[in-house]
Amino acid sequence: MSKLGPISVGNSNPVRIMGILNLSPESFFKKSIATDKEMIVKKTREIEEQGADFIDVGGMSTAPYLETTIPQKTESERITRAIKIIQDVSNLPISVDTCRSEVAKSALELGVDIINDISGLKYDKEMPWIMEKYDPSVVLCAFSKNLVKGNQITQTKNLLRESIEIAKSAHISKNHIVVDPAIGFFRKKGKGEFFTRINSDWIKRDLEILNNLHLIKQRHPLLVSVSRKSFIGNLLQIKNPNDRLYGSLAAESIAVLNGADVIRTHNVQETKEVITIAQKLSHRFRKGL
Repeated sequence: MSKLGPISVGNSNPVRIMGILNLSPESFFKKSIATDKEMIVKKTREIEEQGADFIDVGGMSTAPYLETTIPQKTESERITRAIKIIQDVSNLPISVDTCRSEVAKSALELGVDIINDISGLKYDKEMPWIMEKYDPSVVLCAFSKNLVKGNQITQTKNLLRESIEIAKSAHISKNHIVVDPAIGFFRKKGKGEFFTRINSDWIKRDLEILNNLHLIKQRHPLLVSVSRKSFIGNLLQIKNPNDRLYGSLAAESIAVLNGADVIRTHNVQETKEVITIAQKLSHRFRKGL
C-alpha cells in the first residue's frame, strides 16, 4: 500500500487533497500567501478545517515565467519558521515544496516526512543523499535540464521513470513515491530555472497530459496540480489568477476521472466538493479498482 507521509494514497483510497500554503511574497496567486505568524496560523487552520489531507508549504515561487529565485538560506528560514508554527496549531502532515537539499534537510530535521521536489531529485545533486538519510515520502515531478522533444506523453513518462530510479537508488521505498506530470512547468521559454524547455506548444502539452493521465502513472500514485495555473487563464482568457477558480475546478475533476490520486490545490473546500462528486462518477472508484 502506497503512503504519502502517514496517509494511504492511490488504489481504492479516496482522492486526497493537498492544500497549498505559500510563504513567498513573489508567488503568482497572492491569496495563497502567508508571511507573518498570524496569517500562517489562519491559513493552516483554514486548510485543515476545509478538509485537506496534507499542507504543502513552499518558501520560493517556481513559476516559470517569473524571476523569483531567492537565496537558499532565505528559503530555508521561511520554511523552518513556518513548520514550527504549523506544528503548534495543526496535526496535518506537512509537505515541503523544494528542490534544494539544505532546505529539505532543515525541514526533515523538524519532523517533516514529505518532500515535494519539482525537479524530481535532479536539480540538486545532494538531494538523493538527503532523501536516503532521512527516508521521507517523495513527490517526484517530471523535469529535465535539457530540451525535451518528441511525444510529450512518452517523454513525461521517461522523465518520471528517471526520477523513480534516482529515488530507488536513494533506497526510498517504492510505496513512498508519488509522481507528478508537472502541469505548467513545460515551456518554450521562461525566466526562472525550475522548468523544462520544450519545442512545442506548452498548452497543448498540458492538455494532452491531463487527457492521458492513466498512461503516466507507472504503478505509483499520481499527484496533479492545476489550481489557478496559466494554462487555465490562457484557455479562458482570464489574466488574473483570482478569477480562475471555476476553470481550476473543472480541470481538477477531469484529472480525478482520468486517474489522479492526489489533487494539490489553493481551493480546498471547493476542490473537496468537486472531487467527491467526480469520484462518485468514476468507474475506478465505483468498481473498487
